[in-house]
Amino acid sequence: MLLLAVTAMAVGLTACGGKQEEPVGTELAEAVTEEISTEETEQETAEEEVLPEGKYRSELTNELIDEELKNQRPIAVMVDNESIALPHYGLSEADVVYEMMNSTLNGRITRFMVLVKDWEKIEQLGSIRSVRPTNVLLAAEWNAVICHDGGPFYVDQYLAEPCSDHFSGTFSRVNNGKPREYTEYILPGDLEKNFSNSSVPSEYTEYYEGAHYQFANENNPVDLSQAADAIDATFVDLPFPHNGSYLEYDEQNQVYNYFEYGKAHVDPGNDNKQLNFKNLLIQSAGFTQYDEHGYMIFDVITTGGGYYVTNGKAIPVTWTKTGMTSPTRYYDAAGNEIKINTGKTYVGLVPVDNWKELIIE
Repeated sequence: MLLLAVTAMAVGLTACGGKQEEPVGTELAEAVTEEISTEETEQETAEEEVLPEGKYRSELTNELIDEELKNQRPIAVMVDNESIALPHYGLSEADVVYEMMNSTLNGRITRFMVLVKDWEKIEQLGSIRSVRPTNVLLAAEWNAVICHDGGPFYVDQYLAEPCSDHFSGTFSRVNNGKPREYTEYILPGDLEKNFSNSSVPSEYTEYYEGAHYQFANENNPVDLSQAADAIDATFVDLPFPHNGSYLEYDEQNQVYNYFEYGKAHVDPGNDNKQLNFKNLLIQSAGFTQYDEHGYMIFDVITTGGGYYVTNGKAIPVTWTKTGMTSPTRYYDAAGNEIKINTGKTYVGLVPVDNWKELIIE
């Protein structure tokens, strides 16, 4: 009965468009409202960039992509991160990659949720596994369609929300010699078939709240070395004991290369390119464990601390998310919403009880 009461409360707090009545971080959100309003006014009056014909800047990466994709919803794909699931296909071509604890058991194994805007170009992506409540809450802020294969019953109430569209277990099987749970991938034509055979819109819906990240101009990139609270960040070691995730800065290419299980994470679907990112957003997050099987949910509709990392430097940030469809916003020490650099972004959710084990140097 207690669990049901807590679950009912969670639905009330996380329903589409709903906000917590007294969210942690309300004071911060109110404090930055005027700042955001001013920035929006400045953006509206600023001279618009002249873009190449037929192109626009992606809301996920700020990179130039085909204008025909402007209203197309991204997909959010759940990717297994157990060692037997390696190698992963297609992750090096994702726009945003989330990594977070998937269970409090099994060494707090992590799982990826990868966002792809131009999903029609996918040759192979996966392998695909089940979804968790946290992923639904985060996918909703992108108005992304979740691609997964089932999940525990705890996720049902979140998937039932009108802002949560998803496809489950409807993708291709690849004979890779592994057990069946590691054989499901998105292949060409799978998503087109899913959209045509369902009522799920492929374009942004009424629940899309607009631009997510704030990007710096490519000609004037973010330089964190100018910040008074900046620290060196050429090595980021995440406290994920099962797979040992870490990122190393490649100064020549100005990106962070991703490693896990003691080796480079490479993509055989993309000439064995190593997974890398221009931006890292590391969030400290509390969580609630549902049961003895390790199922849990992160506290993401709240406020917390973290770091923004790019170009070999990091600054402390505060993040806040006020509702299910509301984007997570990141603020510097002065309370200004940060801008990030053009390129792919890694978002790591670190359990608050492991936060002190995070290494940035």
